[in-house]
Amino acid sequence: MSIKSDNRHLYLQVIDRLKQDIEDGVYKEKEKLPSEFDLAKQLGVSRATLREALRILEEENVIIRRHGVGTFVNAKPLFTSGIEQLNSVTNMILQAGMKPGTVFLSSVTMGPTEDDIRRFSCSLDQEIAVIERVRTANGEPVVYCVDKVPENILPDTFSHEQESILNMLEEEANRKITYAVAQIEPIGYHEKISPILECDPETALLVLKQMHFDETDTPILYSVNYFRADKFSFHVLRKRI
Repeated sequence: MSIKSDNRHLYLQVIDRLKQDIEDGVYKEKEKLPSEFDLAKQLGVSRATLREALRILEEENVIIRRHGVGTFVNAKPLFTSGIEQLNSVTNMILQAGMKPGTVFLSSVTMGPTEDDIRRFSCSLDQEIAVIERVRTANGEPVVYCVDKVPENILPDTFSHEQESILNMLEEEANRKITYAVAQIEPIGYHEKISPILECDPETALLVLKQMHFDETDTPILYSVNYFRADKFSFHVLRKRI
């Protein structure tokens, strides 16, 4: 069980070993790892080396440490997407081989906030539709969504039962979204949203804020989506210039 010496730092070897053990099923998803004392002994390294490896594995969301309880293997994300790809939640769920669903929470029409006026370049008397939903995968809640659309853009056929607002805008409102400006940030437990998504207290959320533009560079949809971090992962393709 011990780590065999090579030219790399020991903590890097420990990281690789633990990742391999998780991949091989030695430690399963949501399973508690041995204590630091026992694990360091098994691997033949100091507890300081082990702690550095665990710190990095926690940053990578491979494990989660619960104070006073222990260290557990994180569940692998079910859904993954490049953040540079403009992909709907519906398509992400379908691509994972699961059935998308929607739990409608609310829909109201209200006057624009100062941020709405700035985002949509609209006037004070232009109404904004605010739609609040929970997206599900095989019946399990995975994303909490808040979407804002100028009311004059929504087609008369708009229904809360429609899965994808992106598809609805393109197919029924004849407004094809061609790009979006996005911001993503991780947050911890949210008093309102985490219980709705049935998150454990330790489960983080990934918040994706996007302003969507059509072919004429007109802003037509602003969305704030809260993704369960144990279900979704996003990556970015970066090229050297």
